[in-house]
Amino acid sequence: MTWPTPSPQIQELIRRAVECLFRSPQDWGRAADDATFASPATAVIAADPILKEAMLRASRDNMLAWATANLRAPGRPVPPNVSDLQLDLTRDLVRRGLDAAALHAYRGGQNAAWQRWMGLCFEMTADVEELQELLAVSATSIATFVEETIAALAVRMDAERDQLTSGSQAERRDMVELILQGAPVSHGRAEAVLRHRLDGPHTAAVLWADTPASDLARLEQVAEAAMRAAGARQRLTVVASAATLWLWLPVATAPAREQLESVLRQNPDVRVAIGTPARGAEGFRRSHREAVEASRLMARVAAPVPLVTFEEVELVSLVEQDPLRATEFTREALGDFAQAPADLHETVRTYLRLLGNTSATAERLFTHRNTVIRRLARADRLLPRPLHEDPLRIAVALEVARWQPTPTDPNPSGFPALP
Repeated sequence: MTWPTPSPQIQELIRRAVECLFRSPQDWGRAADDATFASPATAVIAADPILKEAMLRASRDNMLAWATANLRAPGRPVPPNVSDLQLDLTRDLVRRGLDAAALHAYRGGQNAAWQRWMGLCFEMTADVEELQELLAVSATSIATFVEETIAALAVRMDAERDQLTSGSQAERRDMVELILQGAPVSHGRAEAVLRHRLDGPHTAAVLWADTPASDLARLEQVAEAAMRAAGARQRLTVVASAATLWLWLPVATAPAREQLESVLRQNPDVRVAIGTPARGAEGFRRSHREAVEASRLMARVAAPVPLVTFEEVELVSLVEQDPLRATEFTREALGDFAQAPADLHETVRTYLRLLGNTSATAERLFTHRNTVIRRLARADRLLPRPLHEDPLRIAVALEVARWQPTPTDPNPSGFPALP
């Protein structure tokens, strides 16, 4: 198409509007994040915390790419965004069995961003003719950029799918999906494809990296360490996405925590969620579901938690099946103590776990017993009811609070601040 060259005045208005965008990126980020998953077609992505976060990063990356290009050359064509972050997302989508239709989530973000952009345009000028040209140029630029980006990424997804569907890894992944869905697959056929017994014990895990650019080699290293820490001699590993592995160990015990944590300390951006041991095909599914649920809770907290077992979060998972009631329960049980410092929370949590033994609590926390006593007294002053009157509810509320979503990022768009 012939690209219209905007007048110098319109170029200056676009540049000024983009500068305003960079000064208040949170206005764009939150609205675009919500709109990205407004369509029912994106429900599968929205339900997967790891894939959802990858999609949000990619959507913000698109806004950043368009804005940066228009800061440099206002109103000129913006090339499709095929950054490494976008390519990582396409690999993730393909490995989860999704096609290019998933990229239409970008249009939801585009619509929200356009609403905000129109508001900026009206702030830039009151001249009707200038406003008409400014909106026309912007609409063409944004729509063309999004369409060409989706088209370019769709081509990459086709290439990724061709690569993945030719080989044993693709066959294993397809078979695992069938088993997880409860499809009527014969055990003999499944075991031949997976080289993993279904009628024995299973301990499942989900391994992923917080860093989008992380390579699978380090995840494989942690998977191997988990196998050794569980005393297993083999493992079933499936590549779920560009930075996620699904793991099944043919053992009835979870990996030894200290042994696995020593490896995770060498790979600080890798996280592991472990399901409870179970048996048979149903155990294969259940242990995996538990690992996925534990990973969902881990992905919500601000402080990185490198290793969690489902047993540790099972109670929270049950309580949070009604999120609104869980929040109310936490508020009622903890009162002002909900906002207390982390060391107070950890002291009370440890004290209750050790059945009210202050000496054991001090030893576990590597602190003096008098310090523990002072912290407990302070907790009693903040709690609606003293610890000795309501220990069970307080213990449950502390666990729920520990895994509740983190506060909204003050700069969710990912735009860097202008100097």
